[in-house]
Amino acid sequence: MKLKSRHLLGLEGMAGDELKLILDTAESFREIIERPIKKVPTLRGMTVLNLFYEPSTRTRISFELAEKRLSADTINFSKSMSSVTKGETLKDTVQNIEALKINMIVIRHSSSGVPYYLTQCTDSNIINAGDGRHEHPTQALLDMFTIRRKYGRLDGLRVVLIGDIKHSRVVRSNIWGLKAMGASVAVCGPSTLLPYEVEKFGVDIYTDLDKAMDGADVVNIMRIQLERQQAGLFPSMREYTNLFGVTRDRLRLLNKNYTIMHPGPINRGVEVTSDVADSKSSVILEQVTNGQAVRMAILYLLSGKKREEGE
Repeated sequence: MKLKSRHLLGLEGMAGDELKLILDTAESFREIIERPIKKVPTLRGMTVLNLFYEPSTRTRISFELAEKRLSADTINFSKSMSSVTKGETLKDTVQNIEALKINMIVIRHSSSGVPYYLTQCTDSNIINAGDGRHEHPTQALLDMFTIRRKYGRLDGLRVVLIGDIKHSRVVRSNIWGLKAMGASVAVCGPSTLLPYEVEKFGVDIYTDLDKAMDGADVVNIMRIQLERQQAGLFPSMREYTNLFGVTRDRLRLLNKNYTIMHPGPINRGVEVTSDVADSKSSVILEQVTNGQAVRMAILYLLSGKKREEGE
């Protein structure tokens, strides 16, 4: 089986069998990154451009390592050191770099829809590493991969996404992916941080954290962006923590063998306390490790190359 599209723009509308293919493929790459020698020749001869117009630590490093461990050549684009500062458009930037014969573009941008736009003006495979408030598909896939590795399944699990639901591209991708794989999904946050017509996502909606966490298997905590407080979307950080912070006391509401997740970076003491983030039930660092395997799988599947002997 192959992916239906030569790009990864988002998880909305992606069928469960395609998601399963990505997760199954990531499992084999997860084994590779545990080896003493982690490099394989899968993408030898291919060139990948990491085009990041927004700051990133985990996603950018994860993609770069995934590319190098697949033996691809990589180009890292820095907005501040490019002709963008001279007024060059995104289209001209990409087409000029593509003229150097690149094969794939990993794009992060503050504007929703930019990855799709690139599919209209380039011949390269496009991978969305986060676009505006739209989607962040690789983060959701690594979240799903981490959950499946722990429980052996996604179907039938209850997953609660907590925090800034309105502005989070991670939330949107998680909703589409988890639902396609049969999980039950709920969202919880202040009413000011819930999207307009949130009910159209087809999830359970809560503004009471205790009710949302009751009977959940997985809690995935979204970062509160500090600029949201300045916008007046909630009274204070202290009040947000009191009402929506995931604390050890609230963990009693969860099912046994529960899991704590966070895409990072964490605001400790705001959306989650340190004792919860660092607890045995937390898989936050495992998410980072798994992200590399998932991104290796996506790069491989979109490249159309066959695995070589000995991998």
